Amino acid sequence: MELLVVTGMSGAGRTTTANVLEDHGWYVVDNLPPEMMLPMAELAERSRGGVSRLAAVVDVRSRTFFAAFRDALSALREKGWHPTIVFMEATDEALVRRFESVRRPHPLQGQGRLLDGIQEERDLLGDLRSDADILVDTSGLNVHQLTAKIDELLGEGSGPRVRIAVMSFGFKYGLPLDADFVFDMRFLPNPFWIPELRPFSGLDERVAEFVRKQEGADEFLDRVVALMGPVLEGYKREGRRYVTLAVGCTGGKHRSVVMAEALGERLGGGDIMTTVVHRDLGHE
Repeated sequence: MELLVVTGMSGAGRTTTANVLEDHGWYVVDNLPPEMMLPMAELAERSRGGVSRLAAVVDVRSRTFFAAFRDALSALREKGWHPTIVFMEATDEALVRRFESVRRPHPLQGQGRLLDGIQEERDLLGDLRSDADILVDTSGLNVHQLTAKIDELLGEGSGPRVRIAVMSFGFKYGLPLDADFVFDMRFLPNPFWIPELRPFSGLDERVAEFVRKQEGADEFLDRVVALMGPVLEGYKREGRRYVTLAVGCTGGKHRSVVMAEALGERLGGGDIMTTVVHRDLGHE
C-alpha cells in the first residue's frame, strides 16, 4: 500500500491537494489526528486490496500535536511503512492575502495579529518542512494552477521512476521555495543586451542558439548531469521519488529558460521523468 501524508502551513492548499488525490483514486482521510495514522494504515491494509493508496491530511497546530506526529511517523516506519511526506508551503504575503480574502483568523493567531499566527506555525513546522519528501510552494498559484501541479506530481500511480521538475526563474522575483537544487545562469552573457534577441524568450531558437554557444554552457550542462547521477541513485535507494532543480537568471526570460529546457531533455529517460516549468516567463 502506498502511504502519503499531507501537511504544511494553514492556507497553503492542503484541502485542494486532498481533492486532487481523491479524484485520482486515493483514499483520503482529512484532518486525521496524528495518533490515528498507524491504526488507519493497519485498517486500510486489512481491506485486502480495497485500499491501495492511502493519503492522510494532518493538521499540526500545537507542540503536542507535533510530538504525536513524530511518534506516529516512527511507529509507521517500525511497522514497515515508508510514508511520503508532502509539505504545503507559501509565503507570508500569500497566506495573509488568502486568510483576509475569506475573512477568517489564522488557527494559531489567538489575540494577536494574523502574521503572529503564521510565524508561530512556521516556527513549529520548521523541522518537519526540512524532512519533507515533497515541498510544494503554492504562493503564486490559484486553485486551478495548484490542481495542475498536484496532478502532475502525484496523479499517476506509484512506480520506480524518479520525477524531476526543472524550473526556470528570475532572481529578481525571488528564489523558489520548493527548490532542492539552485543553479545560477548569470555567468553567461545576457541576451537582453542583444537588441535583436531582447524581445524573444529562451524558447525561441535564436536565443537558445546564442546561449548554448557561450563558453561554459555545455560544460555546465555536462557537470550538472554528472552531479545528478549519484544523487538520483541515492534518492531511489532512500525511496525519494521527487526532486526540483531551479535554474535562475536575472529575469527568468532568456538564459534560465534555455538551460532549463536543455537540462530537462538531458536528465529524462529510463525510469526518470522530467517536467520543465518556467515560473517567471511572461512577468516582464
